[in-house]
Parts: sequence; structure tokens; C-alpha cells
Amino acid sequence: MNPSGESNPELESFREQWRAEVRSRHPAPAPASAQQAVTAGPSAPPAASSAGTAAPYAPRKPPPPPTKKPVAHDRDEDYVQPRSFDEPSAAGAVPSWGQWQTGSSTEAEPVTALEHYEKAVEKEVAGNLGDSLKLYRKAFRMDDSVDQKYKNKHFPKPPPKPVQAPSTSGSKAPATKTEEPQSMKDLIASFSGLTIEPAAPPMQSMPQPPCPIASLPDEILAHILRDVAILDVGDFVRLAQVCKRLAFLVATEDRIWRRVCLGPEYGFGGMHYHFQRQVTWEPLTSSELLREATESPKNEEEEVPLPLTLKQRTELHAEQGEANTLAFYHSLYGSSWQRMFRIRPRIRFNGCYISTVNYIRAGMANANSITWNSPVHIVTYYRYLRFFRDGTVLSLLTTAEPADVVHHITREAVALHAGGAQHHLPSIVVQSALRGRWRLAHAGDNPHASVSEVEGDVVVETEGVSGYIYRLDLSLRSAGKGGTRNNKLVWRGFYSYSRLTDDWAEFALKNDKPFFFSRVKSYGVMGA
Repeated sequence: MNPSGESNPELESFREQWRAEVRSRHPAPAPASAQQAVTAGPSAPPAASSAGTAAPYAPRKPPPPPTKKPVAHDRDEDYVQPRSFDEPSAAGAVPSWGQWQTGSSTEAEPVTALEHYEKAVEKEVAGNLGDSLKLYRKAFRMDDSVDQKYKNKHFPKPPPKPVQAPSTSGSKAPATKTEEPQSMKDLIASFSGLTIEPAAPPMQSMPQPPCPIASLPDEILAHILRDVAILDVGDFVRLAQVCKRLAFLVATEDRIWRRVCLGPEYGFGGMHYHFQRQVTWEPLTSSELLREATESPKNEEEEVPLPLTLKQRTELHAEQGEANTLAFYHSLYGSSWQRMFRIRPRIRFNGCYISTVNYIRAGMANANSITWNSPVHIVTYYRYLRFFRDGTVLSLLTTAEPADVVHHITREAVALHAGGAQHHLPSIVVQSALRGRWRLAHAGDNPHASVSEVEGDVVVETEGVSGYIYRLDLSLRSAGKGGTRNNKLVWRGFYSYSRLTDDWAEFALKNDKPFFFSRVKSYGVMGA
């Protein structure tokens, strides 16, 4: 209030315009039942009318279309190497307090120019550009051709083809027909008649060691392989390296790949195409279920459907997901379950997605010294996304490096450091982590687009400042030439939603970078 009692006409005019705008967006409800629904809060169920039907829940306005289109392909990402973080150090291997203070570790320091160059590449991949530039300079001072030695060591060229000597005789020799290499399909088919051979005896005079698995029927062997695939699909695929018979079974046993695709362990039975939780991880309320039923696509003649219970909703979505998977199996993936598992977009839970952002900010020159150049600052920060199987997610923005963060992105660590508690522990880095929820896009998000265009879009909603929700629109992509799929998340849009005014605002992602998946072994084989 103004202590002098005088009013400001410009301020009063602005207040009146703001009130009129809010009243036009949110008209006051006339009946008393609607007023009770408003006072009950957003998490309370809507009040029932005298006729026994639920009061209508206003659907949320859709976000504006993204102004930035994701890049289809970046050549620099062809050489992206998947990162893997091992288990955290055991209690006996934790560095002492003196080592924490001095920063010393048991890691050997680089000596040669090639070692400095390799260390610089590691720092650059981790996003630490300042240290990588120092190591690059030192490596080139020691050897100005160290980059060529690095390429020859890690990216060797294929051996040259042998040159045929020209014929000295006058008559032309008949051209020999070169045999074309077998295709992968024909090569696998040639293994069909082979059996599992036992290992050779350690010495020539000794008997051959027993091999019980070689005498098993194919039906029992396929059942064992299916159990292995359910426990760890990676171990199941690596069995193809044992012998040709197992390679044939891994590549052609379609029943195992069907179980992997439809199951919830690694396949699409664990994917969610509708939100399963609130942003704050509480179960969905009847108000949100009614809003979902109101926002679902329907014909103009259809009435608003009644909301389902959580159990009915779960069963319905499971049936719809399995039906869509079976339909895509024939239409998009050539009736191959193995191809579907490799190519179809899916979220991975045994690691986290990391976005490393680097940009240069101009510094301030010293006014007391005369210099030709102005200083610059290399700013580095990271975004982390860890997805959970129950439809929840953790989002973290920090300057801490991945090796110091990924092992602590857990629900237990977030609950432990709520309100800044236990600030002396290393897991305090997740204090500012935001809770949220995730889902994959479905046909109702974009009815005019084809199925292949909708598949792969990811929607993430997280907590924001008071009264706001942050929404991340992402798309699953693949990066690298190693055959790894669904290891990249590109930005489509970043928004904030105001619960008070029902308005959306888009964040400008000036220095945005895609997320790349990194395996974290402390999360377990299947993830949480």
C-alpha cells in the first residue's frame, strides 16, 4: 500500500485490465456445486451434482507448437561412443580426506603425447573443455602429428586390396569369377543343421570333456534361452558368440523375441503411452482421470465418457498397447520381432540420459592493463534425465560432472536430501532434482500425423516454481555407427505451464544439446 494514501492512476488502470483479463479467461461459476469443486483444490475429486453425474473438469489448453525442428542427422554424432559408469567405489576404497582436499587419485598421469591426446578426448567427451584444451596444447607441443597417431590407433584404415600383376603372355587369361560374400540371412541359415560341439580335450590322449547341453532337445534349449532373455536380453544376444548352433537359435527363435517384445522387462509392455502418476508422484486422482477422458479424441456426436477406475484404466491401456504392438509387427517391422525390438522407439531404464551443454561467454577485460584480446569463459553444465518403470522421472540441472552424479540419481537420495538435509554427503548434488512423470506419444496427440511420425515422441512433465509445471517435448533417435538404437533424445520444445492462468510459455533453448544414454551399472540390469 501507498503510505501517503495517494493512488497511482497508471497502477490502478493496470490492475483493472489484469482483473478483466483473468475474469474473461476464468468466468465465475454460477451453481454452488461448481464452487465447491473449486474450493476442493486440484487434487480433490469433483463434486457430484444432484443428478448423480460428475461436474465437468475443464481440459488443459494444449501447448503451442514447437518453433524448433529437430535436426534429422548430425555427422559429428556418428562417432559418439556409448558411455558406461561402473559401480560406485566400495566403502574401503573411498579416498581419504587428504586426497579429497588435494584432488590426488590413483589414476596415472599421462606421459607421452598420445596419452595426453587420449586424456584430452576423454575430457572433451565429458564436457570439460577447459582441461581438454590444456591437454591438447601440451600434446601438440610434444608431437605436432599426435592427431594422426591417434587416428591410426583408434580408427585404423582397412588394409589395401592386393593388386593383381599383369599377365606377361600375349593371350588373355580367362577372367576368374569372384565369389560374392554371403548375406547375413544366408549365413545364419547355413547354421541350421549344425549341433553344439563339446570342447576339445585338453591333451590328445585325454577323453573329451562332457557337454550336457549338446544332448538337450531344441524345445528345452529354447525354453532355457527364453529364461535367459527375460533375465538379461544382453546375455541372451551374447550367447550367439559361443557357437554356430546357439547363433542360429538366437537369430531365428521368434518365440523368444516375441516374449521379449511383449514383456514388461525390456519390451513394450513396460512402456507407458498415458501418464501413470501425478507430477509429484502421487497416484492419479479422479479429477485427472476425468480430464483425460475429456481430452481424449472423440466424434462430435459422442458425449464425454465417464472416467475409468485406475484398475480399469490399467487393463484397458495394456490391451491397447498389446494390440498396437501386434499391428505394428505386421505393418512397420516386416513380421520380425527381433527387428521390432531393435528399431521401435522405447525408453531404457538401466541408465540415464545426459545432455552436456557448452557455450562461450565474453569476460571483462582488466581496466588497468592494455591487452589485444578480451577474455572469454567456457561455461559447462549438464542436464540429467532418469526414467523409472512406474511412469515417474527425475530431472536434474547441475554443473557437477556425470561421474559424480549418476550413481546418486535415485528416489532414496532425493528423499534423503529434501529441504537440504544431510548436506555433508556426496549425494547432496541431487538436492535440486525435480520430480516428474513421463509418457510416450500416442495417436491422440497428433491425429493428422502418421503412426511412424508419432512413434518416438516423449513427453516429460516436471515440477516447477510455485504454481508452474515444466514440460519437455523430446524425440527418440539413434546416434553412433555401432548399431546402438534409442540412445539419443533430441529437443522438440520446452515449456512452462501456469496453473493459475492456464497459460503456456516457451523457453528459448539457445544452447540446447541432445541427451545421450549412458549405462549405469549401479541401477541394475533392468533398472528401477
